[in-house]
This record gives sequence, structure tokens and C-alpha cells, in this order.
Amino acid sequence: MQADADDADSEAQAETRCWRVDEAAHGERLDKVLVAHAGEFSRSHLQSLIERGHVRVDGVVADTASRRLKLGQSVAVTLVPTAESRSFRAEPMDLPVVFEDAHLLVVDKPAGWVVHPAAGHWSGTLLNGLLAHHAGAFDLPRAGIVHRLDKDTSGVMVVAKTLQAMTALTRAIAARDVHRAYLALVHGDVPAVPFSVEAPIARDPQSRVRMAVVAGGKPARTDVQRLGGRDGVCAVRCTLHTGRTHQIRVHMASRGHPLVGDAVYGGRPVLGMARQALHAADLRFAHPIGGQPLAFSAPPPADLREAWEKICGDGPAPSA
Repeated sequence: MQADADDADSEAQAETRCWRVDEAAHGERLDKVLVAHAGEFSRSHLQSLIERGHVRVDGVVADTASRRLKLGQSVAVTLVPTAESRSFRAEPMDLPVVFEDAHLLVVDKPAGWVVHPAAGHWSGTLLNGLLAHHAGAFDLPRAGIVHRLDKDTSGVMVVAKTLQAMTALTRAIAARDVHRAYLALVHGDVPAVPFSVEAPIARDPQSRVRMAVVAGGKPARTDVQRLGGRDGVCAVRCTLHTGRTHQIRVHMASRGHPLVGDAVYGGRPVLGMARQALHAADLRFAHPIGGQPLAFSAPPPADLREAWEKICGDGPAPSA
């Protein structure tokens, strides 16, 4: 298991602290005593070390945080770093680079790649690959990542390589000067006339894993154009004016058109799509340093391309 391997690697390099229980600690919970001796770590992390077998009392693994200690017992804890701290490390990988210069790079992210480390994905992310790709990534917030794609969304995204470029790109995105267009397959009969969904987005009050249209949420706008349709599925182009988490997925579902394969928002796996049918196809912006216009596009990966052809025929998906 990867988690066990990571623990083993970290334990080999981690500090181990040992002490004997004194009168003040007699009768106290094990986790509370650990906090007193390793206060630089959170109580929840220290409890996880107990659960994972990194704490011994009198030489025997102690796996219960509520265990009461006795005077004179010996305690040893191996201070394995938190998953978050271990995640910011270089991991060489074959980055699908579309463009690169001294200030930025554009990648064609495959579906299934996580962009930034988070719970359940502390390694193997794009961020880890960027840290291995160029040394300057270590000096940048989030290794230069200025916008994200969901794990199961494929397509083009830009990453800064210098702080100056990162600042300029972040401001351009906030000013809506970065053009981002996506191709998607959705359920239902989308109107033939292009339309916009302008509805605020926030965390779904009923579910922490979802976003939702919520009064008082952050403003969000998505332009939608139908490109084809048959058998209850439509192909659409979605152009972002804002970049809220899950924006296209939420906005389309709010209009009764969840993305094919997007189980979180009501989509079903049809046309061979086992993931959400969403692809970042086109990206346009001014170079953050030189100012020259840049435009990048990426064709849909095989699974989405094959599903797309069943709806629109075998011609190429139009560019934005």
C-alpha cells in the first residue's frame, strides 16, 4: 500500500522522542501527553501516529489515544511528518507540455491526474511533477499553479514559472482576460440558441463534496453553445467568465443538463464515458511578461472523442 510505503520511508528519517511518565502525567491520556512533548504537531496528527503504530509504551505499540499512562512508564513516539508536509516534494514524471518558455508552461492534463495534493492524493500530482521539472517551482506558491482542472477533467492549463508571471496571470484570470473554453457532453435537450448561466456558486450546504447554486455564493457565469445532439445527449461548448470550483458541472446541472458520467451532479455513464465528459479545449491569454497573444488547444482524449463522434459525427470538434 502506498500509504504504508510512505510511512516506512518517513519513519526511517523521522525523529523519535523518548521519555518517562512523571507525576504530572500520571493518569493522563496518551494523546494529551504527546501534545505536551510534541507541541509543534496538531493533536489530530499525533492521534493518527498512535493509530498507525508509531507510538510505543514500555516497548509495546500503543494504538489507543485514550489510554491512561502510569508513573514511570517509558513512551516513545516516531514523529512521522504530516501528509501535507510530505506532499510538497519533487516527483519526476512525464509532463505533457504543450508550450514552455522561461516564464510559463502550458500542459495538456490527462483525465485522472490530480493537480494539487489533497486528502487521498498526497503524491503523484501535477504539483509534484512541476517541482521535479524546474527548480524555481519550489519558490512559488502552489509551484506556480494559477488555476486548476478537476481530477477527471482533461485539457490545457497554464502554469507560471516565475513569481512575476504568476502575479500577472493571477490578475489576468481575476480580470477575466483569460479565455477558457470547454467541450462537454450533457444529458437532455439543450436549447439551440446560445445562452448564459449566471448564478452564484458556493459549497452545497447539504454535502461537503459538492458545490451548488447558492444565494450569496461567489458570482459565476458560463456561456453555453449547443454543437449537436441525439438520443438524449447534447454536445456543448462552455466558455468560462469566472473560475469557480466545479463551475460548468454545477451550472449545467442547475439547468437540468448534468454532464455525462458526472455521478456527483446527477450524470449517468453512457456512451462509454466512465468519467465526467468535460475537456478544457481552448486557452487564450496575453503572455504575462511580453504581452504577445498566446492561444493553445488540445483535442479531446480517446474516451471523450469516441463518445463525441457518436453525437456529432467523425468531424473534428470545433475550436472556440
